Amino acid sequence: MVLNEDIWSHFGMWWAVLVWIVIYGVFLLFVPFYKKSHIKPAGVYAAFVLAFAVEMFGVPFSMYALGWLFGIWLPEGVLWGHTLGQYIGLWGMYLGIAVSLLGVVLVLVGWRQIHKEYWRMEAGEGKLVQTGIYRHIRHPQYIGFFLITFGMMMEWVTLPLIILYVLLLVLYYRLAKREEADMENEFGEEYLEYKKRTKMFIPYVI
Repeated sequence: MVLNEDIWSHFGMWWAVLVWIVIYGVFLLFVPFYKKSHIKPAGVYAAFVLAFAVEMFGVPFSMYALGWLFGIWLPEGVLWGHTLGQYIGLWGMYLGIAVSLLGVVLVLVGWRQIHKEYWRMEAGEGKLVQTGIYRHIRHPQYIGFFLITFGMMMEWVTLPLIILYVLLLVLYYRLAKREEADMENEFGEEYLEYKKRTKMFIPYVI
C-alpha cells in the first residue's frame, strides 16, 4: 500500500507533538490532586494524550505494528489515520474537535464552580455544590475528560488509544464512586438527597 503525501505530512512533526501535549495536558491543572486516588486516572489521561500526539504527528506505531503482525497495511482510518476520513472526509475531524471542546467546557465550568464553592474554603470544607452544572450531573469534569478523549479518537484513533480509553473510563468511574462515598460521609443525608435528584454523568440517563 502506498501512502499519499498528505498522510505522510502528519508524521515527523515533533514540535507539533510537544504543542499537542501541552494543549491537552493543561486540563489536568483543573482537577484535584490532594489524594493518591486522583493520580492514577490523571496518569492514564496523560498517557492517552502522549500516545495520541506521538501517533498523529510523530511516528504511526500502530500502523507499523499491525503491518508487522498481519503483513498488510490497513486502510486509513482503521486504527491509524483520520478515523472517519474515508467516510465523511474532514467532517470527522471537525466533529471530533466539537466533542472535545464540549468536554473542555465541562471541565472548566465544573472547576470554576467547585473551586469557588468547595475547594477554596478556609477550613478546607466548603458547602455541597448543587447549582449550575452540578444541578444536572454530579461529575461534569470527569465526563468532560471522557468527551475530550473521545473527540480525539474521532479524529485519529489507534490501538493504544482504545485500550487507554477503556482504562480511563474504568478509573474515573471508580474515582467518582470513591468521591461520592466521601461526600456521603461529609454531608450525610444532604448528599443522599442530591444523588436522588441528579445523574452521575449524563442528565436523565446515567
